Amino acid sequence: MSVATEHRSPAKPGLEARALLGAAGNRVRVSEEAKRKKESLKKNQKPSRLVSETPCLVAGNNLSVDSTCSSDSSYGGSSGKMVTSKRRMKPNGLRSVKVVPDGVQSAVPIPVKRCDWITANSDPLYTAFHDEEWGVPVHDDRKLFELLVLSQALAEFTWPAILSKRDMFRKFFDDFDPSLVAKFTEKKVLSLRSNGSTSLSEPKLRAVVENANQTLKIQQEFGSFSNYCWSFINHKPIRNGFRYARQVPVKIPKAEIISKDLMHRGFRCVGPSVVYSFMQVAGLANDHLVTCFRYHECNNNAGKDQKPKNEDIEVQTNANSTRSSHD
Repeated sequence: MSVATEHRSPAKPGLEARALLGAAGNRVRVSEEAKRKKESLKKNQKPSRLVSETPCLVAGNNLSVDSTCSSDSSYGGSSGKMVTSKRRMKPNGLRSVKVVPDGVQSAVPIPVKRCDWITANSDPLYTAFHDEEWGVPVHDDRKLFELLVLSQALAEFTWPAILSKRDMFRKFFDDFDPSLVAKFTEKKVLSLRSNGSTSLSEPKLRAVVENANQTLKIQQEFGSFSNYCWSFINHKPIRNGFRYARQVPVKIPKAEIISKDLMHRGFRCVGPSVVYSFMQVAGLANDHLVTCFRYHECNNNAGKDQKPKNEDIEVQTNANSTRSSHD
C-alpha cells in the first residue's frame, strides 16, 4: 500500500491565517487572544471620568473658585484651607468651592429686618432716616421745632419728598432756629411763597412763623420746648410694641391732648395726626415694629434719659399747674 504524500505550499509572508470551519456550523473560531485585544480596544475608546486626586491649596478670601480636587485630606494654614470633596463633578469636570480663611466666620450678609414700610425699593434717604432718626428720643429745642415743621408738611408731601427738600427747608428757615423764624416779616413770607422755594402753601408758611413765636413763649414758661413736650408723657417714651404695620394708628388719645393744648396756646396746623407724627419722629412714641432692629435700639437710647433731673421735675410741676389754669 502506497502512502500518499501531502504537499503543502509554504505560507506566504504577511498573509493572515485562513479561518477554519468547524463541524458546528460556519461560526468563526476566534482565538482568546484576539478577543482580549478587541475588548481592550473598546475599553480604550471610552472617555475616562477619573478625576485627579492631587490636593489643591486655595488662598482664602471668601471667594468661590473652581477645583478638581477629590482628596479626603485637608490642609490648615494661615492663608487658607484645602477644600476637598468626593461629590459628583459638573459636566465640565469642575466644582465650585467656597473658601473661608482660618479664624474668620462666613461673610455672608444677613439681611436686616426693618419696619414693613421700608422696602428694598425705598429711597436711600428715607431708609437712612428710618435707621438713624425716626423714633430716637430728641430733647434739643431746635431739632424738636424742625421735626414739628416737617410733620406739618406731611399734609402736603410724603416723608421721602420732605427729606429730599430738607436742606432747602433748613436754608430758608434759618436752620429752624425759632428765635430767627419768629422775626420773619410779611415780605419774607410772601417771597418764600412767590418763588416756590419751599413748595409749602401760604397757610403752612404762616403757621411755621406763628408756631415759632409760640415756641419762644413756651421756652420762657417751661424752661424749654423739650420740657413742655416730654411732660405730657412723664418723660418716658410710649412703647406700643406693634407687630404689623396695619396696627399703627394715625393718632392716639395722648396726641389729641397735646394737640388741644397746642392749639389753645395759638399753634396752627397741629391736629392730632400731625402731633402723633411729630411724637413718632421725635421719639416720644416708639412705633418701630417689634420685628424691626431699631425697636430695641430706640428703647435703649430712651433708657439713658428715663429719669428727669430735679430741675425738670420742678418745671414739670409748674407746667401741670399752668396747663390746668389754661383749661
